[in-house]
Amino acid sequence: MSATAAVEMPEISETGLTVKEVSQRIESGQSNAVKTSTSRSVKDIVRANVFTLFNGIIFVAMVMVLVTGSWRDAVFGFVIIINTGIGIFTELKAKRTLDKLSILVASDFLVRRDGKDIEVPHNEIVLGDLLWIRSGEQVPADGQIIQTWGLELDESMLTGESRTVRHKVGEQVYSGATAVSGMALVKVNAVGSHSYAATLTAQAKVYKKTVSDLNKGINTILKFMTFLVVPLCILLILSQIHTVGGWDAALSTGEWRQAVVSAVAGVVGMIPEGLVLLTSLNFAVAAMRLARHNTLVQELESVETLARVDALNLDKTGTITDGGIAFNQLIMLGSRWRELPAQPTEGGSFETLTEQAATQALYDCCNEEQPNGTGQAVLAGLKAQGYKPGQVESRVPFSSARKWSAVVKPILPPAGGDSRSESEGGRTEITPSHLAMTAPASGGETWYMGAPEVIISALGGDYSDVLQQVNDYANDGNRVLLVAHSTASLADTDNPQIDPQAKPVALVLCSEKIREDAEQTLAWFREQGVRCRVISGDNPVTVGAIARKVRLTGEHEPRFMDARELPEDVNELARVLENVDVLGRVLPNQKKAIVQALHTQNHVVAMTGDGVNDALAIKEADLGIAMGNAAPATKAVAQVVLVDSKFSHLPDVVARGRQVMANMERVASLFLVKTVYSALISLGVVLTQIPYPYLPRHITYIGALTIGMPAFILALAPNTRRYIPGFLKRVVTFALPGGIATALSVLLTAWFLPGIMGWDVTKNVDLSALRATSAIILFLMGVFVLARVAQPLNSWRGILVAAFAAAGVIGAFIPFVANFFALILPTGTTLVATLIALGGSALIFVICLWLAPLVGKVSGKLLRQHGFNI
Repeated sequence: MSATAAVEMPEISETGLTVKEVSQRIESGQSNAVKTSTSRSVKDIVRANVFTLFNGIIFVAMVMVLVTGSWRDAVFGFVIIINTGIGIFTELKAKRTLDKLSILVASDFLVRRDGKDIEVPHNEIVLGDLLWIRSGEQVPADGQIIQTWGLELDESMLTGESRTVRHKVGEQVYSGATAVSGMALVKVNAVGSHSYAATLTAQAKVYKKTVSDLNKGINTILKFMTFLVVPLCILLILSQIHTVGGWDAALSTGEWRQAVVSAVAGVVGMIPEGLVLLTSLNFAVAAMRLARHNTLVQELESVETLARVDALNLDKTGTITDGGIAFNQLIMLGSRWRELPAQPTEGGSFETLTEQAATQALYDCCNEEQPNGTGQAVLAGLKAQGYKPGQVESRVPFSSARKWSAVVKPILPPAGGDSRSESEGGRTEITPSHLAMTAPASGGETWYMGAPEVIISALGGDYSDVLQQVNDYANDGNRVLLVAHSTASLADTDNPQIDPQAKPVALVLCSEKIREDAEQTLAWFREQGVRCRVISGDNPVTVGAIARKVRLTGEHEPRFMDARELPEDVNELARVLENVDVLGRVLPNQKKAIVQALHTQNHVVAMTGDGVNDALAIKEADLGIAMGNAAPATKAVAQVVLVDSKFSHLPDVVARGRQVMANMERVASLFLVKTVYSALISLGVVLTQIPYPYLPRHITYIGALTIGMPAFILALAPNTRRYIPGFLKRVVTFALPGGIATALSVLLTAWFLPGIMGWDVTKNVDLSALRATSAIILFLMGVFVLARVAQPLNSWRGILVAAFAAAGVIGAFIPFVANFFALILPTGTTLVATLIALGGSALIFVICLWLAPLVGKVSGKLLRQHGFNI
């Protein structure tokens, strides 16, 4: 619990709960605590990495080999244990990193206890608390309004309707709604799992499983292998028993042990054990790397989405600009403001509205309980000029959906001339009264402040010249507001409308500070083929001017449009968006519609934002990116949070996703080649009833040097290629030629080499020579496949392939390694035969690679002719 809040709140008589009452409610479970986390629990991480189908198969296979007494051939099981340990360690490290980082983006809420306003975490709100709901906050618990200061809620996350709702005293508010303007004091009447907050928290869980191209592809591979492994293992055991003379001979001579070991060799090779491990490792490592750059990945599976993004919708404020706003000046609208009806003074004469009166009204419009950034900038600027709050009878707070605010001011008698007076130190102050205000009268006058286009569109006259002035100032990059005046009092503050008889009085010019890294960041996205659009609630001309300054479209002039002209039909909207770079005056529901329209064109959309008006679109986008200073509602639905709110982190976010996905495609291809050739070799062995051509320890040694260790390195290598859907098709297309070539090379050697060399494979010596030769061929083909996966080889990748190839050869000359893995170096005629076999294998590899595209084209053509869309 923090100390008394620094922000000044309205004076109220309610004291709230006492410390004792709060403690009693927490002890009785009446707190707002819900089970939340930014990552899986330790138990879930261990279970997910240990208790997998393929770990189960490997464990059973290892036990079978250990039963035979050939513990060296069971070493593959220990490799799996080590890999699983690495997976658990990496995910636990990622969990600690993410959990620490998530604390930085946690939000506190203001409650009243013991007569003081204090900030407490979400979980420490208790039943019966008096809770302040302020603009920009997501309601954390259900409650009843005790007092309100113009509170308006966006309940779109609860009802699906994007319009804001103004609530009165006594009405119920629900967690999940978001305050867009005003504030209120609420008595909490539902907390924890009994409120909407629990549902929203569940939706924002980090490890929410999403349907992804990568996961679908890997799961398809694993399902296929599940159906293949068990029957093939049984058939392999039967075939190997047959090669040693049948069950009787196998049991009497002990050859059954060799049969089991041989069968396991085929099973182990078919299992892409490292593929699933590397996938989770890559996601976790990517999350940790991003965390070091103050980027919180709230859903690890969203790393894949990062790689596929081709459309990025940027909210201007807080993304391209740093959110800092400065009040520049108030410009009276020439002679137009003098056309306003004059009011009679006490002496019977008439005076017109003055610049001081308009400026005072501007101050009062901005002087809300929770002013937005523009309001705060105006207040700061006017306070420096000596202005202070004036009298206000009622007000309509600013709303992002309405885009204007209003105050009703009493019609007061004149203050005895100029309301400026000399205070201490010679500083000029402005009194609350208007210079041109008249003698007491019933009702009051209304001042409006907001978006010029919105206010003018509601007025009855022709103000095209005013709009032209607005555009001129906006073209220079100014944020322009309009002050308008009506002699009538605002009739209905619950359903406020602009008086058509109101008159424009003045323009307010503010400016935004553009982030220093914005132009460079946008240039990176252009180079990477990502289409960026700026979507803002501000004047499209103003936003267009800022887009021009940051070179959003490079050398081309950015095309901007007023969102009020956008069609409602999604398909028509998609067509319009193709020719628009900047959209202004966009409503929250339109931001969501824009994302939906881009989806109809098969775009993968990322959406950035920091305001509550961005929450709907961020939730709808494939990848929601919230700024660290964003409203709680926005951060709750985003998959990625830029903790320090730096736009320049986005390229690293996207690049990291691309690296993971592009490298996972390489790695998956590498593993699948082993699966293909192991399955084909096993099938060939079963059909021809020959001894299995290599041992489990051979595949362990070769797999580690040509697949396992290189895969870990390749998976973490730099790679910025944008991911394109079709993961499984590309991986299978890549793996089949290499897998078939390897299988053919090994099987042809096993079928024909014994006859050529005069070997009797029923004898252990000759069988060992055959397996040694087959292992050498398998290693050579593994190096070929690794070289193909690692391309281009004119960099460190070539060194990588050469290093592992050299390591494999050197290992065969080290006595301990050679004995442990049963590596036999051929000599004499066996060496000649092995070299010939190696040459034939290389030729087969080249032929398979050459034939693969031709076969693909022919088969594709035949399938299309028969109505199959591939």
